Amino acid sequence: MAADLTIEEFSTAAPIGTRLAGLDLGTKTIGIAVSDPGQNVASPVTTIRRVKFGQDAASLLSLCTAEKIGGLVLGLPVNMDGSEGPRCQATRAFLRNLKTLTDLPVTLWDERLSTMAVERAMIAADLSRRKRAERVDAAAAAYILQGVLDRLATFRRQQV
Repeated sequence: MAADLTIEEFSTAAPIGTRLAGLDLGTKTIGIAVSDPGQNVASPVTTIRRVKFGQDAASLLSLCTAEKIGGLVLGLPVNMDGSEGPRCQATRAFLRNLKTLTDLPVTLWDERLSTMAVERAMIAADLSRRKRAERVDAAAAAYILQGVLDRLATFRRQQV
């Protein structure tokens, strides 16, 4: 059964050679990004329109099978003061329900300001509002996943 692992536990549960998926859970969409098998680079892949948990999970797990995913990273929308509000509770509930459907290792990652950082980069790249809206969720998932990949690389270097 999947578990909310620390980053250290996650590094051994999802070893290099497996691809990781990053998720930006929103109320209307789930942005998804995937890493390369070497776990160096995160790339935005798609956005799932949320319907209800069963359908959302089925779409997500189908993508995980197709992409040969070995672990999941869920963005945890912590408040700026470090407290957890309703969005964190919804993310934790999604994780609890997902645990009943998969054995993939899962870790949570503080995603404070991820969407804002991605939006700013897209504005700087002069993307139209419409194009930003289409791409922001998957790009935010890539931003979240890249943070974990960078942390995993640092942790693994320290272990050698």
